[in-house]
Amino acid sequence: MIRRLAALAAAAVLASLIPAPAFAHGAPTTPISRTAACAAGGGTATGTAACKAALKANGGPFGTFDNLRVANVNGNDKKFVPDGELCSGGLDNFKGLDVARDDFPSTSVSAGQTLKVKYRATLPHAGSFRFYLTKQGFDPLKKLAWGDLGGLLAEIKDPPLSDGSYGMSVKLPKDRTGRQILYIVWQTSSTADTYYSCSDLAFKTVAAPAVTPKPSRSSAAAVTKAVKPKAAVTSTTPEISEAAAPASEKPQAITTVGQETQVTLGHGIVLGALLLGGGVLVWALAGAFLKRRRENL
Repeated sequence: MIRRLAALAAAAVLASLIPAPAFAHGAPTTPISRTAACAAGGGTATGTAACKAALKANGGPFGTFDNLRVANVNGNDKKFVPDGELCSGGLDNFKGLDVARDDFPSTSVSAGQTLKVKYRATLPHAGSFRFYLTKQGFDPLKKLAWGDLGGLLAEIKDPPLSDGSYGMSVKLPKDRTGRQILYIVWQTSSTADTYYSCSDLAFKTVAAPAVTPKPSRSSAAAVTKAVKPKAAVTSTTPEISEAAAPASEKPQAITTVGQETQVTLGHGIVLGALLLGGGVLVWALAGAFLKRRRENL
């Protein structure tokens, strides 16, 4: 009996010397994750339409917000978490988080920005965080599948812990718009657990700068013509005086019909007088010549 008691006491002492396995628990609170927004213990937005719909689809209460974890994954995420169940990690007590909606509590972000991340650690532990973002064109009204995720954005190992949260940052791509999902996988290094979470992001729409169209040459010329004051027209042709002008270009005297008749009649009288006077003179000379000739005979 004494030996038996001694053996039990030794086993108890030995058990006290062997550390119990540490279970790391946590979930992203910035940007807000679906589990932190809707599940028990987080529940920051349980009254929203999306969280109510997720709870109804769950068929019962959610598990605690920091306990969405799957054991013994060892990096084989796609093997353990099926398409359409990424937000729940394939766990029945979180399946309501997989509902396809575009109104889950979200974080407003800008394309290309450096996003600050706070991952609440209720039981801190070392591990590696992998960040993924849905591809451009992702439809939030369809359940998230592995093929919807782009390449690995970042992998951060053992980030610093401050005020109960791991602080990290990740650079967002410049080509994302609309609703997207930031998918975070936390694989702990000293336990067999891997945690999964979906954080909904709403990318701000940046208005394109207004572009003033350049006027075409024809329209610019029309505007210039309309605006420019009309200049006085100055002739570049030198004046030609009447004296210097050619005879063909001299102004001709204009004689009316009545005046032309008077001029013609006057010319006729003068011409007749000249002819009559000439005839009288010839007659007189002829008479004088004949008279002289008779006298000489």
